[in-house]
Amino acid sequence: MAAATAPGFEHMGLDGRLLRELGQQVVRSLRQLAAFCARDVRVADLCAQTDLAAQRPVLMEKPDVVVGTPGRVLAHLSARSLSLRDSLELLVLDEADLLLSFGFGEDIKSLLCHLPKIYQAMLMSATFSPDVEALKELVLHNPVTVRLPEPQLPSSSQLRQFVVHCGTEEDKFLLLCALLKLRLLRGRALLFVGTLARCYRLKLFLEQFGIPACALNSELPARSRCHVITQFNRGIYDYIVATDEEAPAVPAEQPPRKKRRGAAQSKGKDPEYGVARGIDFQNVAAVINFDVPPTVESYIHRVGRTARADNPGTALTFALPEEQDALAQIEDTLAGENGESMLQPYKFSTEEIEGLRYRCRDAMRSVTKQAVKEARLREIKDELLNSEKLKAYFEDNPRDLHVLRHDKPLHPAIIKPHLRNVPDYLVPPSLRGIAKPHLKKRKCLRLRHAGANRRGGSTSRGTGNPLQSFKYARRRAKRPAAPPS
Repeated sequence: MAAATAPGFEHMGLDGRLLRELGQQVVRSLRQLAAFCARDVRVADLCAQTDLAAQRPVLMEKPDVVVGTPGRVLAHLSARSLSLRDSLELLVLDEADLLLSFGFGEDIKSLLCHLPKIYQAMLMSATFSPDVEALKELVLHNPVTVRLPEPQLPSSSQLRQFVVHCGTEEDKFLLLCALLKLRLLRGRALLFVGTLARCYRLKLFLEQFGIPACALNSELPARSRCHVITQFNRGIYDYIVATDEEAPAVPAEQPPRKKRRGAAQSKGKDPEYGVARGIDFQNVAAVINFDVPPTVESYIHRVGRTARADNPGTALTFALPEEQDALAQIEDTLAGENGESMLQPYKFSTEEIEGLRYRCRDAMRSVTKQAVKEARLREIKDELLNSEKLKAYFEDNPRDLHVLRHDKPLHPAIIKPHLRNVPDYLVPPSLRGIAKPHLKKRKCLRLRHAGANRRGGSTSRGTGNPLQSFKYARRRAKRPAAPPS
């Protein structure tokens, strides 16, 4: 969004973004578009969490486009460092549904009081909830609604789609363990499951083998979920375990029941929950459908997270016998012009990884239902302790904070150290030239030694364990001083 300037008149666009990362993406895109007219189209970034006085000089230059969150823009309007009543021509509210879920509804209403009577407004949203409809009535006047069609998947030359027919649930975990632990699957990957409980079960299963992964919990606030996605984009995690965005539809013949007065509300998921809402996943090499998607739209949404911007990608689907009907529906819908299925069989011999089955069973025994429950409770507990909104409450009620911090420790699953390392005799002979189970460990050790050398050379003499290094440097005993003659 960039508005052209006219002589003697200032055009200003306002893009209400919800997070600093989102705003920075918009600023980068705008500056790339205006690379050859940077003097004519100036962009001001108000997304950074800095002091208002530090951003005031940028606004004094009268930029053409202002990018910021509603709360940040409202703060500048209140401080009178920004004026929109005489200069605003275009107002853009992107991700309107998430703006409301982030709690910016009141800020938007207050922001409208500082706007002129005549201006053009654009509101973009992925869903049309009643709150978004109310916001549309408040911001827009006689709007024109444009519904964009769902994008199709890339061609087979860019996106390779495979399917693996697994006999049992244990075969799914065994195959995933072999792909990730033997480093047969390179790069970052998204793992999709059917339910939130399976999401945490798969996360704890991977942790048994020393594979760090994070779970997108729809019960947590949207800010926490965006933080998880940011960590993934920065390379802190290579794997994200997530569920579908779409909630199961209510059949037409079963209308929703009316809630009894005084009945407790169920702890449902966030209706605006989205795996990739707002911030896009970056450099996703593969998408693994650990559970077959329930619908074709869900499959397209999952697989569409890879093979973006002319980059290659891989989609792998694990299918049990009871999931064949949903898989057949996906294959029939996505079949080519000649009727050939886009999902090719993944050629992998299960007999070659049978040596890892007993380790897979040990990990599955450790991940019990109680472990999954405690993992979810620990994440919610950490969210309560780190919540900015509850900080004032805990200051007034320190006893509640003390009880929460000193509650009984939660032990999601017992980590077995021997599962982290894969001995060479367990690596299949046909994969020994490809599989690299110790690649990450050696890389960490190499970085650790490099850091030690930068800090001042090798470790001091005599601190190593001679039972591990088989090296022992004998220290000479000091001779007693000769008695005076």
